[in-house]
Amino acid sequence: MPEHRAGIANADRPGNSLANRDIGLLMSRALEKIAFLPFGLLIDQWRWKVFAGEITPANYNSSWWELRRRYQGVSPPLPRSEADFDPGAKYHIPSNTPYTRYFLSFILQFQFHKALCDAAGFKGPLHECSVYGNAEAGKRFREMLALGQSQPWQDTLEKLTGTRQMDASAILDYFAPLQQWLADKNKGQTCGWD
Repeated sequence: MPEHRAGIANADRPGNSLANRDIGLLMSRALEKIAFLPFGLLIDQWRWKVFAGEITPANYNSSWWELRRRYQGVSPPLPRSEADFDPGAKYHIPSNTPYTRYFLSFILQFQFHKALCDAAGFKGPLHECSVYGNAEAGKRFREMLALGQSQPWQDTLEKLTGTRQMDASAILDYFAPLQQWLADKNKGQTCGWD
């Protein structure tokens, strides 16, 4: 509760406009959702390359860290060798559990959110939409969930979103204000990694 009160008090300070509060919320969500995507992708990239024979036991660890560098810009904290098996620290690697499901769920979460906001008749920035209490959005969501595994997932996706294709554009729409804010704040800066 004290954090909530502090947030309300800070909202009255100069420079703490509604837009700035939105940026804080979007940054928090991006650190959870967007930062996960490269890791979610590289786990199964590594697994698939092992299964295909592209990554051999002689380079399990170095290939892991190459993918981590490429997708996340992360380097090992200490020198690593093939005597180490850092991929095994992620439960899904030794248990042979596919990780793509988590990656895809983040894409679908935003696609569903956009479809439900459209069903609710919401007009405005996607990050400001709440379908709480909206009868039409609730009906559409219930109908989708009620289908369970009774039909191909593409049919269920189409019923909710109007398309049979997964589409990441809703993530871009949702985080567009943050992306613009970051572009403005980082103008003239070199960001990222090689």
